[in-house]
Amino acid sequence: MPEKKQEFLPFHAVNEFMRDDYRLAVVRSALHAMSQLPPEFRESIEKQTRRNVKVPGFRNSALAPAGVRITPTANAFEKSPELAGAILAAWAETQAELRQQVFDLLTERGWDLLPIDVNRAKLPGFLIHWPKGEDFEAVYKGFAEKYPQSTVNADDISLMTVWLGDRLPYKVEGEQDEQVNTSETPETIEAVKAD
Repeated sequence: MPEKKQEFLPFHAVNEFMRDDYRLAVVRSALHAMSQLPPEFRESIEKQTRRNVKVPGFRNSALAPAGVRITPTANAFEKSPELAGAILAAWAETQAELRQQVFDLLTERGWDLLPIDVNRAKLPGFLIHWPKGEDFEAVYKGFAEKYPQSTVNADDISLMTVWLGDRLPYKVEGEQDEQVNTSETPETIEAVKAD
């Protein structure tokens, strides 16, 4: 029996689904939390920062203050899959309650997930097949029903869904090479989620 091949997109492909201001917020959150992160996450960001981020006035960009690194890191996040993976892993690590809530929600909805504590940044990227019958709006509605007291925004829920699910919505499972409607821009997706 032939092995089933998995198709992956590099981690920075998530940028197609992120507004610029939200990307900055995710990077800011990860960089400001560096001192509280476990060494594995901190070292990964520092390594990728040295390789991919250029901060004027600093030979080693990892030594620049977090506030100065935010914009150059967000710019590099758009181009470097390794940096994007390191930042997303750190961001998810800082969102322990949301991570558990989204994990529980997706599990209840029948998503096939890796264990919650797996460092997904070590994966080759995101799978391209999205579960049939699911979209960001449906997941957000399910989250709001399950956690009615939560004040978490739709962007964070969607990003945590992408991260824990290890997938981006390019193709829907069970539909033969049929692309998800790509006429929806990230702005359109964000607007739908905000409703």
